[in-house]
Amino acid sequence: MSVRSVVPLRRARGPGGWVALLGGMLAPGPTAAAEGWETVLFGSLDAGAATFLSAGGKVAPGGAGRDGFILLASVGAGHRRERGVCACARLPVVASLTRTTALGAAVVGYQWSHDWGVVALLAGPEGSAEMLSGSAGDLALPARWGLRLHGEVWARPTAETLLQATAILGSSRADAWGRLAWGYRLWGAYLGPEASLFVDRTAYRKWNLGLHATDLALGVFSLRASVGVQLETGRRPGPYLTLAAWRPL
Repeated sequence: MSVRSVVPLRRARGPGGWVALLGGMLAPGPTAAAEGWETVLFGSLDAGAATFLSAGGKVAPGGAGRDGFILLASVGAGHRRERGVCACARLPVVASLTRTTALGAAVVGYQWSHDWGVVALLAGPEGSAEMLSGSAGDLALPARWGLRLHGEVWARPTAETLLQATAILGSSRADAWGRLAWGYRLWGAYLGPEASLFVDRTAYRKWNLGLHATDLALGVFSLRASVGVQLETGRRPGPYLTLAAWRPL
Protein backbone atom coordinates (compact mmCIF):
# COMPACT_ATOMS: atom_id res chain seq x y z
CA MET A 1 0.00 0.00 0.00
CA SER A 2 1.08 3.53 -0.56
CA VAL A 3 -0.40 6.95 -0.36
CA ARG A 4 -1.57 7.47 -3.87
CA SER A 5 -0.82 10.61 -5.77
CA VAL A 6 -3.44 12.81 -7.39
CA VAL A 7 -2.25 14.95 -10.27
CA PRO A 8 -4.96 16.93 -11.95
CA LEU A 9 -3.99 18.41 -15.26
CA ARG A 10 -4.77 22.04 -15.82
CA ARG A 11 -6.04 23.25 -19.14
CA ALA A 12 -5.08 26.87 -19.82
CA ARG A 13 -4.77 28.32 -23.33
CA GLY A 14 -2.75 25.47 -24.79
CA PRO A 15 -0.83 22.30 -23.91
CA GLY A 16 1.65 24.40 -21.92
CA GLY A 17 -1.10 25.14 -19.41
CA TRP A 18 -1.22 21.54 -18.19
CA VAL A 19 0.29 21.20 -14.75
CA ALA A 20 1.08 18.20 -12.57
CA LEU A 21 -0.64 18.27 -9.17
CA LEU A 22 0.22 15.04 -7.42
CA GLY A 23 -0.24 9.99 -7.16
CA GLY A 24 -1.33 8.05 -7.93
CA MET A 25 -1.87 6.34 -8.08
CA LEU A 26 -4.94 8.42 -8.43
CA ALA A 27 -4.55 10.51 -11.64
CA PRO A 28 -7.17 13.22 -12.16
CA GLY A 29 -7.54 15.35 -15.28
CA PRO A 30 -7.85 18.87 -16.72
CA THR A 31 -9.73 21.78 -15.20
CA ALA A 32 -9.65 25.53 -15.69
CA ALA A 33 -6.42 27.25 -14.68
CA ALA A 34 -6.19 30.30 -12.49
CA GLU A 35 -3.65 33.09 -12.28
CA GLY A 36 -1.43 33.43 -9.20
CA TRP A 37 -1.78 31.18 -6.17
CA GLU A 38 -3.84 28.05 -6.70
CA THR A 39 -4.97 25.42 -4.19
CA VAL A 40 -6.50 22.06 -5.08
CA LEU A 41 -8.02 19.51 -2.68
CA PHE A 42 -8.14 15.84 -3.64
CA GLY A 43 -9.09 12.41 -2.36
CA SER A 44 -9.06 8.82 -3.62
CA LEU A 45 -10.18 5.31 -2.78
CA ASP A 46 -8.49 2.13 -4.02
CA ALA A 47 -10.84 -0.78 -3.36
CA GLY A 48 -9.94 -4.43 -3.88
CA ALA A 49 -8.28 -7.23 -1.97
CA ALA A 50 -5.98 -4.45 -0.73
CA THR A 51 -7.79 -1.19 0.09
CA PHE A 52 -6.40 2.30 0.58
CA LEU A 53 -7.99 5.72 1.22
CA SER A 54 -6.06 9.00 0.90
CA ALA A 55 -6.68 12.76 0.87
CA GLY A 56 -4.63 15.93 0.67
CA GLY A 57 -4.01 19.28 -0.94
CA LYS A 58 -1.64 20.95 -3.35
CA VAL A 59 -0.59 24.60 -3.63
CA ALA A 60 1.03 26.17 -6.70
CA PRO A 61 2.19 29.68 -5.66
CA GLY A 62 3.03 30.61 -9.25
CA GLY A 63 -0.23 29.41 -10.79
CA ALA A 64 -1.20 26.27 -12.64
CA GLY A 65 0.14 26.94 -16.13
CA ARG A 66 3.62 28.22 -15.31
CA ASP A 67 7.03 26.95 -14.27
CA GLY A 68 7.40 27.22 -10.52
CA PHE A 69 7.47 25.65 -7.08
CA ILE A 70 4.65 23.40 -5.83
CA LEU A 71 3.82 22.11 -2.35
CA LEU A 72 1.82 18.99 -1.60
CA ALA A 73 0.64 17.29 1.61
CA SER A 74 -1.25 14.00 1.89
CA VAL A 75 -2.43 11.45 4.45
CA GLY A 76 -3.77 7.95 3.93
CA ALA A 77 -4.67 4.66 5.53
CA GLY A 78 -5.44 1.14 4.33
CA HIS A 79 -5.20 -2.57 4.96
CA ARG A 80 -4.30 -5.79 3.22
CA ARG A 81 -4.28 -9.50 3.97
CA GLU A 82 -0.96 -11.34 3.96
CA ARG A 83 0.70 -14.47 5.24
CA GLY A 84 3.37 -14.52 7.93
CA VAL A 85 5.30 -17.00 10.05
CA CYS A 86 4.04 -17.35 13.64
CA ALA A 87 6.56 -18.65 16.21
CA CYS A 88 4.01 -18.84 19.01
CA ALA A 89 3.68 -22.63 18.71
CA ARG A 90 6.28 -25.38 19.24
CA LEU A 91 6.93 -25.32 15.51
CA PRO A 92 6.66 -22.17 13.33
CA VAL A 93 3.42 -22.09 11.34
CA VAL A 94 2.19 -19.91 8.51
CA ALA A 95 -0.60 -17.59 9.71
CA SER A 96 -2.98 -15.22 7.95
CA LEU A 97 -2.50 -11.61 9.03
CA THR A 98 -4.05 -8.22 8.34
CA ARG A 99 -1.63 -5.31 7.94
CA THR A 100 -3.15 -1.89 8.65
CA THR A 101 -1.07 1.10 7.56
CA ALA A 102 -1.27 4.87 8.11
CA LEU A 103 0.91 7.21 6.03
CA GLY A 104 1.56 10.94 5.81
CA ALA A 105 3.87 13.09 3.71
CA ALA A 106 4.64 16.72 2.89
CA VAL A 107 6.73 17.31 -0.23
CA VAL A 108 7.90 20.36 -2.13
CA GLY A 109 9.19 20.51 -5.68
CA TYR A 110 9.22 22.23 -9.03
CA GLN A 111 7.16 21.90 -12.20
CA TRP A 112 8.35 22.56 -15.75
CA SER A 113 5.71 23.46 -18.34
CA HIS A 114 6.29 22.71 -22.03
CA ASP A 115 4.21 22.83 -25.20
CA TRP A 116 3.75 19.05 -25.00
CA GLY A 117 2.90 18.86 -21.28
CA VAL A 118 4.37 19.11 -17.79
CA VAL A 119 7.12 17.45 -15.70
CA ALA A 120 7.11 17.70 -11.88
CA LEU A 121 9.67 16.53 -9.29
CA LEU A 122 9.09 16.72 -5.50
CA ALA A 123 10.77 15.54 -2.29
CA GLY A 124 10.11 15.78 1.44
CA PRO A 125 9.57 13.92 4.73
CA GLU A 126 7.11 11.08 5.25
CA GLY A 127 6.02 9.01 8.23
CA SER A 128 4.25 5.67 8.63
CA ALA A 129 2.69 3.49 11.34
CA GLU A 130 1.60 -0.14 10.97
CA MET A 131 -0.29 -2.76 12.95
CA LEU A 132 -0.44 -6.52 12.37
CA SER A 133 -3.63 -8.33 13.42
CA GLY A 134 -4.20 -12.08 13.56
CA SER A 135 -5.53 -14.94 15.64
CA ALA A 136 -2.81 -14.30 18.26
CA GLY A 137 -3.83 -10.65 18.72
CA ASP A 138 -2.56 -7.25 17.54
CA LEU A 139 1.01 -6.04 17.22
CA ALA A 140 1.75 -2.31 16.73
CA LEU A 141 5.01 -1.78 14.85
CA PRO A 142 7.27 1.19 15.69
CA ALA A 143 6.57 4.40 13.78
CA ARG A 144 8.99 5.05 10.93
CA TRP A 145 10.21 8.30 9.38
CA GLY A 146 11.92 8.80 6.07
CA LEU A 147 12.16 10.62 2.75
CA ARG A 148 9.70 10.58 -0.12
CA LEU A 149 10.62 11.21 -3.77
CA HIS A 150 7.82 11.94 -6.24
CA GLY A 151 8.02 12.39 -10.02
CA GLU A 152 5.35 12.84 -12.67
CA VAL A 153 4.99 13.43 -16.40
CA TRP A 154 1.80 14.57 -18.12
CA ALA A 155 2.18 14.55 -21.92
CA ARG A 156 -0.10 15.37 -24.84
CA PRO A 157 1.22 13.33 -27.80
CA THR A 158 -1.69 14.69 -29.88
CA ALA A 159 -4.52 17.14 -29.30
CA GLU A 160 -6.88 14.29 -28.30
CA THR A 161 -4.56 11.97 -26.36
CA LEU A 162 -3.05 11.92 -22.89
CA LEU A 163 -0.02 10.00 -21.58
CA GLN A 164 0.70 10.04 -17.84
CA ALA A 165 3.46 8.45 -15.75
CA THR A 166 3.99 8.63 -11.97
CA ALA A 167 6.70 7.21 -9.71
CA ILE A 168 6.86 7.49 -5.89
CA LEU A 169 9.66 6.14 -3.67
CA GLY A 170 9.42 6.15 0.14
CA SER A 171 12.12 5.20 2.64
CA SER A 172 9.95 4.95 5.77
CA ARG A 173 8.51 1.64 4.54
CA ALA A 174 11.05 1.00 1.75
CA ASP A 175 8.25 1.00 -0.81
CA ALA A 176 7.73 2.11 -4.40
CA TRP A 177 4.64 2.80 -6.49
CA GLY A 178 4.33 3.59 -10.18
CA ARG A 179 1.50 4.10 -12.66
CA LEU A 180 1.40 4.43 -16.45
CA ALA A 181 -1.78 5.41 -18.29
CA TRP A 182 -2.81 6.41 -21.80
CA GLY A 183 -6.13 7.89 -22.84
CA TYR A 184 -8.07 9.14 -25.86
CA ARG A 185 -10.65 11.89 -25.40
CA LEU A 186 -14.18 10.54 -25.90
CA TRP A 187 -17.52 11.76 -24.47
CA GLY A 188 -15.80 14.52 -22.49
CA ALA A 189 -13.20 12.31 -20.74
CA TYR A 190 -9.93 10.51 -21.46
CA LEU A 191 -10.52 6.76 -21.83
CA GLY A 192 -7.80 4.14 -22.06
CA PRO A 193 -5.63 1.47 -20.42
CA GLU A 194 -3.63 1.79 -17.21
CA ALA A 195 -1.10 -0.29 -15.28
CA SER A 196 0.35 0.22 -11.81
CA LEU A 197 2.79 -1.65 -9.56
CA PHE A 198 3.43 -1.42 -5.81
CA VAL A 199 6.30 -3.15 -3.97
CA ASP A 200 7.68 -2.88 -0.42
CA ARG A 201 10.30 -4.27 1.95
CA THR A 202 8.13 -7.29 2.91
CA ALA A 203 8.47 -8.70 -0.64
CA TYR A 204 4.80 -7.83 -1.24
CA ARG A 205 3.85 -7.09 -4.86
CA LYS A 206 0.62 -5.71 -6.29
CA TRP A 207 -0.17 -5.22 -9.97
CA ASN A 208 -3.27 -3.35 -11.20
CA LEU A 209 -4.14 -3.78 -14.87
CA GLY A 210 -7.30 -2.10 -16.14
CA LEU A 211 -9.11 0.78 -17.86
CA HIS A 212 -9.59 4.36 -16.68
CA ALA A 213 -11.86 7.32 -17.44
CA THR A 214 -10.17 10.58 -16.43
CA ASP A 215 -11.70 14.07 -16.23
CA LEU A 216 -15.30 13.08 -15.59
CA ALA A 217 -17.44 15.98 -14.28
CA LEU A 218 -19.72 15.76 -11.25
CA GLY A 219 -20.91 19.18 -10.09
CA VAL A 220 -17.90 21.16 -8.82
CA PHE A 221 -15.75 18.01 -8.74
CA SER A 222 -13.63 16.33 -11.39
CA LEU A 223 -13.31 12.55 -11.22
CA ARG A 224 -11.26 9.58 -12.33
CA ALA A 225 -12.66 6.04 -12.26
CA SER A 226 -10.59 2.91 -12.91
CA VAL A 227 -11.55 -0.76 -13.01
CA GLY A 228 -9.58 -3.88 -13.75
CA VAL A 229 -7.75 -6.90 -12.37
CA GLN A 230 -5.57 -6.82 -9.24
CA LEU A 231 -2.75 -9.36 -8.84
CA GLU A 232 -1.27 -9.65 -5.34
CA THR A 233 1.47 -11.74 -3.79
CA GLY A 234 -0.02 -14.95 -2.41
CA ARG A 235 -3.57 -14.33 -3.69
CA ARG A 236 -5.64 -15.19 -6.71
CA PRO A 237 -6.40 -12.41 -9.22
CA GLY A 238 -9.40 -10.29 -8.27
CA PRO A 239 -11.16 -7.07 -9.32
CA TYR A 240 -10.21 -3.56 -8.23
CA LEU A 241 -11.93 -0.18 -8.37
CA THR A 242 -10.30 3.23 -7.97
CA LEU A 243 -12.23 6.47 -7.54
CA ALA A 244 -10.49 9.85 -7.33
CA ALA A 245 -12.00 13.33 -6.94
CA TRP A 246 -10.46 16.81 -6.89
CA ARG A 247 -11.54 20.45 -6.99
CA PRO A 248 -9.76 23.81 -6.96
CA LEU A 249 -10.57 26.29 -4.21
